Amino acid sequence: MRLDKFLIKTLQLTKQQRKRLLADHQILIDGHQALSLRQNIDSELQKITVRGQQIISPTEKYYMMYKPKGVISAVKDDQKQTVIDLLRAEDQIEGLYPIGRLDRYTSGLLLLTNNGPLGYRLLHPDHHVEKQYRVKVNGDINEETVALFARGVIIDQDTLCKPAKLIILRHSPTESEALVTLSEGKYHQVKKMFLSVGVKVIELVRLTFGEFSLDQMLKPGEYRELNQAERQLIKQYLSEDIYI
Repeated sequence: MRLDKFLIKTLQLTKQQRKRLLADHQILIDGHQALSLRQNIDSELQKITVRGQQIISPTEKYYMMYKPKGVISAVKDDQKQTVIDLLRAEDQIEGLYPIGRLDRYTSGLLLLTNNGPLGYRLLHPDHHVEKQYRVKVNGDINEETVALFARGVIIDQDTLCKPAKLIILRHSPTESEALVTLSEGKYHQVKKMFLSVGVKVIELVRLTFGEFSLDQMLKPGEYRELNQAERQLIKQYLSEDIYI
C-alpha cells in the first residue's frame, strides 16, 4: 500500500496534514524518515510510526501459487478460468491480483497479493528481477544455442533481447530440455527466443521469480501463503527508491 493511502485509511489525514508530517520528519518507517508519501509500505513487515505512535493497518496478503496450464493470469474473466478462481472463497479478498503474468499454457510460480503497486515495483526494469524457466522443446539445442542466448537473440525481426543464461539438461534431435534465466519479460519472450533458433517450446514452467522459488511441495493448482522468510524478501522491494 502507498504511504499516503495508508495514512488516509488509518488516520483520515488530509493532503495538507500528510505533507506537513512528512516535511516535519514525523513519519518513520523502521526508524528511518519517510522519503516520500508515494513509497510503498506494509505495516506488517515494517514499523510505521507517526508522531512517535506505531500505526497498524489491515492485513496485506501474499500467496505463492503453482499456476497450472489452461488457467489465465487475471483477476476476472467471463469465459476462462482465472488464477483467482483457484483460491478458496475466504482467500478471494478484495484487491488481490497476480504479480506479472504467465500465459495460459505456461505453468509454474506465480505470486499474488493485495498490496497495491507492489507488482509494479517487482516488475520495474530498474530491479532486473531474474526469472528461471524449465523448458522443453521439439528439437535439438547445443552449445551454439547457449552462446547465442548469452549474446542476446533477436525476436520479432528487430528486437534484441538482453543476454540470457541457458543450461542444457538433455538434448536429442527430436526433443531437448533446458533451464533458461532472463531478466526481462517481453510478450511470449521465451517461446520467441527458442523459435529464433529453430525449435518450438512444447512445455514451459517458471521455477523462480527473483529470490522466490517454486515450492516443490505444491502441485499444479495449489497455493499457500508466503512464509516468514519469504515475506522478509518483500521488504527489499518496499525499501527501493522507485515510486509510481
